Amino acid sequence: MHGISRKTPSREEQDASALKASELRDLQSQFLHLHHNKIYTKEALETSAKLLEVNPEHYTGWNYRKLAVQYFLNHQSETEVDSEYIQSVLNEELKVVENALKKNFKSYGAWYHRKWVLNKGHSSTDKEMRLLGKFQKLDSRNFHAWNYRRFITMLKKISDEDELQYTTDMIYDNFSNYSAWHNRSVLLSHLFEKRGKGHCHKESVLEEEFEFVRNALFTDPDDQSGWFYHLWLLDQTVKLEPFLLSSWPPHGSSLYLSVDDYLDGRNLFPSVHFQSKDRMFPLVLYFSEAVECVNSSTVTVERQYYANDDVIWRPLSSNKFGFAQAWLTYLNFPDEAHYLKDCPVKIVVAQFPGIVSSSGISCSKTSHIEFSLCVPSHDRGHSEGQTMPRISWKDEKFYPHAPQSQDASLLNSLHQLKITEEGKSKASDWSMKTIANEIAHCRELLSSTNCKIGKLTLARLLMAQNKLISYGIPNDGIEVHYEEILGLYHDLMKLDPTHICYYEDEYSLVLLKQVTSSMESLLKYCHHHGDSTSPSMDSCFCLRLNDLSLSRIGSVERLLWIQMLDLSHNKIRSIEGLEALQLLSCLNLSNNKFCSFAALDPLRMLKSLKVLDISYNEIGAHTVDTRRYLCSSPMTHAVENDWNFKEFTNAGVVVTNHWDAFYIFRDLNLIQLDITGNTIVNDRLKLFLFKLLPSLKWLDGENRN
Repeated sequence: MHGISRKTPSREEQDASALKASELRDLQSQFLHLHHNKIYTKEALETSAKLLEVNPEHYTGWNYRKLAVQYFLNHQSETEVDSEYIQSVLNEELKVVENALKKNFKSYGAWYHRKWVLNKGHSSTDKEMRLLGKFQKLDSRNFHAWNYRRFITMLKKISDEDELQYTTDMIYDNFSNYSAWHNRSVLLSHLFEKRGKGHCHKESVLEEEFEFVRNALFTDPDDQSGWFYHLWLLDQTVKLEPFLLSSWPPHGSSLYLSVDDYLDGRNLFPSVHFQSKDRMFPLVLYFSEAVECVNSSTVTVERQYYANDDVIWRPLSSNKFGFAQAWLTYLNFPDEAHYLKDCPVKIVVAQFPGIVSSSGISCSKTSHIEFSLCVPSHDRGHSEGQTMPRISWKDEKFYPHAPQSQDASLLNSLHQLKITEEGKSKASDWSMKTIANEIAHCRELLSSTNCKIGKLTLARLLMAQNKLISYGIPNDGIEVHYEEILGLYHDLMKLDPTHICYYEDEYSLVLLKQVTSSMESLLKYCHHHGDSTSPSMDSCFCLRLNDLSLSRIGSVERLLWIQMLDLSHNKIRSIEGLEALQLLSCLNLSNNKFCSFAALDPLRMLKSLKVLDISYNEIGAHTVDTRRYLCSSPMTHAVENDWNFKEFTNAGVVVTNHWDAFYIFRDLNLIQLDITGNTIVNDRLKLFLFKLLPSLKWLDGENRN
């Protein structure tokens, strides 16, 4: 029960508990004998009832009673049906459940068994409502009772409007009732679904709900129940129809596809150079939220030298439900495409219905992307005999990007989001006004109290407002408040150090939003690597986000064009999101907080990656690392695989110690890898990596030869 603190038991209480445990073991042994022998006599049922009254969490006991009830009902079907007998059997089950709930009001098995009995019929739902009233007087916030109430109201066909009034009464009685607030959100979700896309009705209801919860927030700002409901209202306010946010290549761009890095001294401006030996080009679509059903039916691709096979899209996400913000396919250009011949490509997204967000909203706004490719002949003459020099990440190898340089306008075009007037939601103006109103009220509240959840809510409101502004929604001159949001999260780290990891993640996302919010701010972190006059890979464009105290990756929708990225000297533990950067060829993750190779799982999807630095992390330093088990082990049958470890075993490598490294690196074509400074590194691991990666030329600065 809420509000009852635990105390250390006395010696007498410990002895009494030990005696009860002994009696319970004896009772359980008797019950299991009856269960295994399928004995359903009256005495057997009394034994199970006694066991469940003492231990309501005994799931096998509840399952035994289900089998017994089904046995009696099946026996009735073989003879004449006695409705009174069936009623007595079911009533006895309800009585057993009631006694169990008196022992433990929060027993999952007991509540589930009661639902199972009610589904058999022959029971009074009116009686259940009266019983619920008694239970909710004992604990008005018990979520089991509220969940059961939703079940009973569905059986009784009580309207959502009537139940909404009931939650109002319960909140007025105690506005700290988390379960009542939650039930209110469930009921309103049902009402919104029933009334379809009637924006006006939803807007008016949400306005009333904001005002309703505001009374609770101003009454006791430190009570979190109302704030959680306020967060749900905010989510409903900014829930817009999904649309295409950005793409690679971006609309209107011109690209040069080569089989190697040899450019024959050509000045490609204003084109972007991309190297692919197999003449396959990645095409990425990035949506405003996770969606499914991106396929050849919902996205059409038109290009010269078009192959007859369908374009196959796949989600760049580990979401098992198939939803992802980023979707990938490859365009394959055959040998017939002649040198520097312009290849126009046209893509139409959502021309036909089918793309749906994870929240169930369809994408109805059609987006058009057009770009051109210069494709050379399939001549590898220049690439033969060429060796790639080792990439150095030392500061002296980088020099700042000049804001007025020739390619500044090119970078600006790559940085822009794909947002058109047609892509904006009709409800956007209302969303912007509603959030601005809530920001004003939140500021008013925080002017009189130093409430940490109030600060967190203000930060979330400001980020929601900035999100709508970045989507191009009219804002009446409202300024973006990145510095204020960063300050709020900085304060929260001091006020609430228990949740510092969460605040650091949110701080990182806001900082990256600020960095990528404009080309002017992004250029501060853009550098050239090596000699800019050289046509080799050692002279390229790099985004340096090092030493920013980042713990999480974000804003990748504006970085799809990045080929060289420096994220060193941060606090990153996961690189989720980087899988969208399909052009990424050089990546520096040194001096971060990675605890295992499994934390690098998104790397498996970066087929262009050639250079990787993961030195000086914490790989192998922790005895227990739960992230190591996020990827499938070859020692299980979770996924089918063709993993062959024989050659590694013959070399004396214990593969079971490095299966996560095998899983991450096996499909990559790395040329350079740095892993020094990690606890797990030894000579056997290096030998393992050399065998696993035949393309590897440099390992920890040492040449393979």
